[in-house]
Amino acid sequence: MNISGIISAIVIGAIIGALGRLLLPGRQPIGVLLTVIVGIVAAIIGTAIAQSVGVATTRGIDWIELVFQIGLAVIGVAIVAGLRARRGHRRYER
Repeated sequence: MNISGIISAIVIGAIIGALGRLLLPGRQPIGVLLTVIVGIVAAIIGTAIAQSVGVATTRGIDWIELVFQIGLAVIGVAIVAGLRARRGHRRYER
């Protein structure tokens, strides 16, 4: 993977992560870096799932693949936000 591929993954991950956060109701106690990481992971896994179920790769926007990616980002943001909130809650109970 070259530098342009890495930059593209970060940009796409940031967009996917941000869309996942926007679609999840309420506040999420996670920062920008975690949002981007969740977005990158969701984009990679969403692409793999879309390819495994037979979604064709097109020259334009692959809308079905995008739905998989954003759905996984919503789930990922919810999991990370839940873990961070729970960990922060325990920290203040002591």
